[in-house]
Amino acid sequence: MSNKQEKIEVESFADLFAEQIKIDEKKEGQVVKGTIISIENDMMIIDVGYKTEGRISIREFSGKGNSKLPVEGDIIDVYLEKVENRNGEAVLSREKARREESWGTLEKASEDKEKVNGTIFGRVKGGFSVDLDGAIAFLPGSQVDVRPTRDANHLVGSTQLFHILKMDRRRGNIVVSRRSVLEESRAEAKAELVSTMEEGQILEGIIKNITDYGAFVDLGEVDGLLHVTDISWKRISHPTEALSIGQKVKVQVIKFNSDTQRISLGMKQLEEDPWEIAQNKYNVDDKFTGRVTNITDYGAFVELESGIEGLVHVSEMSWTKKNMQPGKIVSTSEEVEVKVLEIDSEKRRISLGMKQCKPNPWLDLQKNYKIGTEVEGEVKSITEFGLFMGLPGEMDGLIHLSDLDWNSSGEDLISNFKKGDMVKAKLLEIDIEKERVSLGIKQLTEDPMEGNNKLKKGNVVTSVIKSITEKGLHVEISEGVNGFVKKSELSKERSDQRVDRFAVDEKIDARILSVDSKSREVSLSIKALQVAEEKQALKDYGSVDSGASLGDILGAAIEEKAKTETISKISKPKKEKAKAKAQKDKPKKEAKTKVKKTSKKTTSKDKAAAKKDDKK
Repeated sequence: MSNKQEKIEVESFADLFAEQIKIDEKKEGQVVKGTIISIENDMMIIDVGYKTEGRISIREFSGKGNSKLPVEGDIIDVYLEKVENRNGEAVLSREKARREESWGTLEKASEDKEKVNGTIFGRVKGGFSVDLDGAIAFLPGSQVDVRPTRDANHLVGSTQLFHILKMDRRRGNIVVSRRSVLEESRAEAKAELVSTMEEGQILEGIIKNITDYGAFVDLGEVDGLLHVTDISWKRISHPTEALSIGQKVKVQVIKFNSDTQRISLGMKQLEEDPWEIAQNKYNVDDKFTGRVTNITDYGAFVELESGIEGLVHVSEMSWTKKNMQPGKIVSTSEEVEVKVLEIDSEKRRISLGMKQCKPNPWLDLQKNYKIGTEVEGEVKSITEFGLFMGLPGEMDGLIHLSDLDWNSSGEDLISNFKKGDMVKAKLLEIDIEKERVSLGIKQLTEDPMEGNNKLKKGNVVTSVIKSITEKGLHVEISEGVNGFVKKSELSKERSDQRVDRFAVDEKIDARILSVDSKSREVSLSIKALQVAEEKQALKDYGSVDSGASLGDILGAAIEEKAKTETISKISKPKKEKAKAKAQKDKPKKEAKTKVKKTSKKTTSKDKAAAKKDDKK
């Protein structure tokens, strides 16, 4: 072969090769036909009409809606990504082929807002993956159902209808919604059901969702609310006590609002109302045995029979345990004896009592202990208003702060007591209705203000100054009796109404203005005493009308008072000495007197005899 021929052949081959490359490049990125020539392990060898074959994993043919795997000799559609890679093999994809086939159909369906079939085949972050006949779409969690569901895993592997919300062919993104399809179908079904719905109608449904306040019942593409109070006549704390998701139930339409299309359902309405029987069965003062079903902070609910419950208030549980939590007195499911206290058929309420089934210890206390009796007990608790002392029969009596001491403040004394101390007190009052016992410690001693004749309005008393304030003088009249002299009552003269004129422990005379037994305070006045003394001086020593000045009269009164006091001081010991001497000399005087009397009698006789002799 000549060089010229060789050159021609080389050029012709190069042209053919270049042309073939151009053809191959045009086919790359397209769907082509291929024949399965063999299956090796997990790979399928496919001939697409080129010098080399391509390989596709069997996994691309399994799942995602594929019913069965192809076999050798089958002609299938594959996506040609590259004619030849570095290994000399064609790069093929069955998944991309199916995707390309579906995109055209899906785009048209999206434009026409038509529903498309898809298979939910896996869960991903934020939602699920859906196979739309080869095209993979994303189903957000918010678009799975009409209402948010906690668990939608039961939908995996199921074929559903979807609306296409968004498509991006360049990025290969498709977003679909199952919720919109459900809403559409539910709207149609709801419209049909609502058109024939009426109150009192009995329907069948399935429990779709359960909340704390009730359950949603699927009535066939439309939901109704079954409130927890309408599930059963008996008390139900939570709907799960009687219902479960997926349970078939028979319900009655209680209320239907055609405007809002809200449906209220009830189950207990299909059963006989136990309250119709209870009206004649349960009467006030009747005693029954019931089971504790629920315990609250304010009491316990006792079931008398199915659907009939009554409340035992904490105040009706025990005669003596007043401030105790109900849970410490009774327990759930405990059988207790109760007494019917009140029935309200309209409100469907029964008030029960437990303590009424036991003897009243307060009556025994009143019978065995008289008012004024001295009792002894242990300090059970200390509060801001007093002490609680234990009494026989597990009862407590209150010693109020005001009953701790006659004179001292209860707030100051209460710190001297502690829990467990044994104390004595006097029984002051027993209130059976309020179930209270009042005790007092100060009543063990006599009230210093009672029986004190000095503590009368107008009396003049001598007091000792205990403290001085800007407002006046705090004084002690006698042991346990305190008084107060206001600044304005310190003197008649305004210039002398000063507290600095006085000193602690100084004795003063003052007139009683008032006696307050509640505050135990005696109001005194030096001013009133001065005014009274002036009036008495005018009365005793003259008046200004007689020509004497007021100063002269008061001076004379003061002088006379001082003189009297001086004489009294001087004469008192002299009188006492004279009295003592008189007592000592009394026998001598009596004897001397007898002698004088005798001598006097004798002398007179002699005189009489002498007169007779002279006459003779």
